[in-house]
Amino acid sequence: MDFIIQASQFLLSLSLLIVLHEMGHFIPAKLFNTKVEKFYLFFDYKFSLFKKKVGETVYGIGWIPLGGYVKIAGMIDESMDKDQMREEPKPWEFRSKPAWQRLIIMVGGVTVNVILAIVIYIGMFMYYGEAYLPIENIDNGLVVADKAKVLGLETGDLVVSVDDRKIARFSEINKELVLSENKIGIIRNGESIELSVRPEDKQGILEGDGPLVSLRFPFIVGEVQEKSAAQFAGIQKLDSLVSLNGTKVPYHDQFINLIPQNAGDTAVFGLYRAGEYMEIAMSIPDSGKIGIRPGGRKDILDFYNVAYDKFTFLEAIPAGFSKTTGVLQDYIRQLKLIFTPSTGAYKKVGGFIAIGSQFPTTWDWEWFWGITAFLSIMLAFLNILPIPALDGGHVVFVLIEMITGRKPSDKVLEYAQMVGFFILLALILLANGNDVLNLFK
Repeated sequence: MDFIIQASQFLLSLSLLIVLHEMGHFIPAKLFNTKVEKFYLFFDYKFSLFKKKVGETVYGIGWIPLGGYVKIAGMIDESMDKDQMREEPKPWEFRSKPAWQRLIIMVGGVTVNVILAIVIYIGMFMYYGEAYLPIENIDNGLVVADKAKVLGLETGDLVVSVDDRKIARFSEINKELVLSENKIGIIRNGESIELSVRPEDKQGILEGDGPLVSLRFPFIVGEVQEKSAAQFAGIQKLDSLVSLNGTKVPYHDQFINLIPQNAGDTAVFGLYRAGEYMEIAMSIPDSGKIGIRPGGRKDILDFYNVAYDKFTFLEAIPAGFSKTTGVLQDYIRQLKLIFTPSTGAYKKVGGFIAIGSQFPTTWDWEWFWGITAFLSIMLAFLNILPIPALDGGHVVFVLIEMITGRKPSDKVLEYAQMVGFFILLALILLANGNDVLNLFK
């Protein structure tokens, strides 16, 4: 059931993005009296799940959920309809239209994707507002994962800047650490320190799953193993551990380090149970493991001073534009990292499985719209890249024509389309191949 909910959200998001993107091509084509032969959600190789002709256009749903398309008469596209291109140009064909009209038709899809992201973010700011944890409200640093220690970070550090960009919110830290290029500014034991970043360090931090840093929380017992030292001592689920041998220990990560240091000895745990303080003595096994796991973690709102901003319609508009610009800039930085082989980031490129897994296993509209907005920005940027077979490739040829006054031959466009197709195929194989490999890890 969880998979069905997750897959349904992914399919709905993908369908929405595809239909609106193709509408961005369809509407200006119609406005310029250009014949649109087909409008399809998903690809219809050999057969369609649904199709209906309305006027001169066949509207349909294909069976291969890898995208969608509009087939515009007189245009060399993924259909590679060479027979049509051998005939004399007709007034209603794409190739007969002025260059400026063809340019507008080609950038229409990308334009709609950007507008969609802005509109979604504006709506989210108005409806949900924005909750965030300011850096200054984190008093005792962060928990640093082992893989992040290669950067020189230690648990208890607070990351305050990356490459001279100030970090304002906790939610920015993991992203900025991954995208860091030169240096990381931290506060350690009240002292400001600057750490250097080496390209080879990136391979280590990109390995495996999970965040590089996380918030620190008290040790609230979520599970007590049968016949363990903790069970024999009387530790119970939901006990909140607060001290060890008379010393205050406010965080779970500190207990994890201190308990093994008392292996073979008797230690006294101070804890709260149902609001009442008590102390329990426990003989720590030589292994240093007492048989408890954290759980029932306090909500972040209970433990940290989380800020919350509400937005009016007029306030949400600039916030939506700013959010879209910021997400686009971060995505470009991610691509730069991917195309730097020494980082090994290309191994983390994901396909449909990776994208689908970003949706929650319970239906969450706030999460759904947030991911949809991000995917819309991603789709816009990728489509505008100057790669033949993408919108950006067509735009390049139209711009060349507008500058030089000479239109590339149909043969050049055909070859470019084929080259672009193979480039896209290689990227799809890389992304989805990584997905398959990750299933076996």
